[in-house]
Amino acid sequence: QVQLVESGGGLVQAGASLRLSCVASGRTIEPYNMGWFRQAPGKEREFVAAIRWTGSTTIYSDSVKGRFTISRDNAKATVYLEMNSLKPEDTAVYYCAADKNGFVRYTVQVDSSDYDYWGQGTQVIVSS
Repeated sequence: QVQLVESGGGLVQAGASLRLSCVASGRTIEPYNMGWFRQAPGKEREFVAAIRWTGSTTIYSDSVKGRFTISRDNAKATVYLEMNSLKPEDTAVYYCAADKNGFVRYTVQVDSSDYDYWGQGTQVIVSS
């Protein structure tokens, strides 16, 4: 069992930057693909970014590509989401998730149903 705890959210103005962190405990996340999802008020949870367990592959949603960067430090059991040029439409609760079958997959998954462990989320609010 893996416990995930996100942090780093907050209230910022449009154009600002934030770095979210997701710290895992309970066991190593080294064989897990990791992802970030978000859910805005009244909307469904959506994929943001994911990184393969090796760190060799990253993918992003079109809405954040070029602005957000996902990275991981397996030694620290931590996954990061660097968010730049934030827009009001980025306002959401951001969730970290772990895919325990990552080491047997050839790529990373964008479907939330493929992720087994979830954090409690961290709120990001971007004012215009």
